[in-house]
Amino acid sequence: MFADSFGRRFYYLRLSVTEICNFRCTYCLPDGYDGPPASAFLRRDELRRLMAVFAHYGTRKIRLTGGEPTIRRDLSELIGDARQTPGIERVAVTTNGYRLPTHVASWHAAGLDQINLSIDSLDPDQFQAITGHDRLREALEGLDMALTAGLTVKVNAVYMRGVNDRLGHFLHWLRDKPVTMRFIEVMETGADPGFYERHHVPLSNVRQQLLLEGWQPLVRRQDAGPAQEFWHPDYAGRIGLIMPYSPDFCTTCNRLRVSAQGKLHLCLFGDHGYDLRPWLQHDDQREDLAAVIQAALGDKKATHGLHERDTGITRHLAMLGG
Repeated sequence: MFADSFGRRFYYLRLSVTEICNFRCTYCLPDGYDGPPASAFLRRDELRRLMAVFAHYGTRKIRLTGGEPTIRRDLSELIGDARQTPGIERVAVTTNGYRLPTHVASWHAAGLDQINLSIDSLDPDQFQAITGHDRLREALEGLDMALTAGLTVKVNAVYMRGVNDRLGHFLHWLRDKPVTMRFIEVMETGADPGFYERHHVPLSNVRQQLLLEGWQPLVRRQDAGPAQEFWHPDYAGRIGLIMPYSPDFCTTCNRLRVSAQGKLHLCLFGDHGYDLRPWLQHDDQREDLAAVIQAALGDKKATHGLHERDTGITRHLAMLGG
């Protein structure tokens, strides 16, 4: 099984299938996407080979992410490839939701288990101000369709001081909505360090408030993401907190990232990627690919450098799918 020098094992692969995103979120791509064309990203056959090797060496969950993965016309096929990969038990997609009502049924039929939907505000005007698009209605419609289809739904919101930090607004919604609302602490990136200064809120404060109001922590799944999740008997929904500045955040790291251009990233805020693409061209290269990945894991550090304001090569979150 893929493991690093600290004994951490990697059950979870975040696989970016494109860097392109059509939204202009203030915390990620406020000026819009300006990067490589779609032709620069991994082909379907390369992605299949990559998923097969990770699954053979212990990965049990694959998340297809971006950019905005629904921009790829073959997303349904990629979901099916992940589902049909021996060893993969859970397939997820992260999306901004603008195509969700149209495609959620076909994604579910292809084998999708979970949708992570970015909704930074439940107010249409504020949603548009954050994302640059008036698409809240489509996202919420798609969310309800996903729940009806039996998919697990998690909603992501970057929790920003002075923008969408009215916790009670989200709590009211969760009383009757059976989703996990995950708040993500603002992280500093290379593109706009000033954004962090203006909008960062320590989610440890929110955690303390939740505990005082009777929310109780849940035990994490082996292949779960980084959120600490909480439940309350009076609410249909749950809350998750992603707190990268907490002192023990990296001790339970169980995930690796591969960029849309085929580079292995040991951390969202690492200082470089390891090019895997040369070993994705033929089926008989699997053992060599596995050896390259395991060798790279020897370089994985105990923790990221965010506390020292070291953001690595991450200019914006769309580079690696967050």
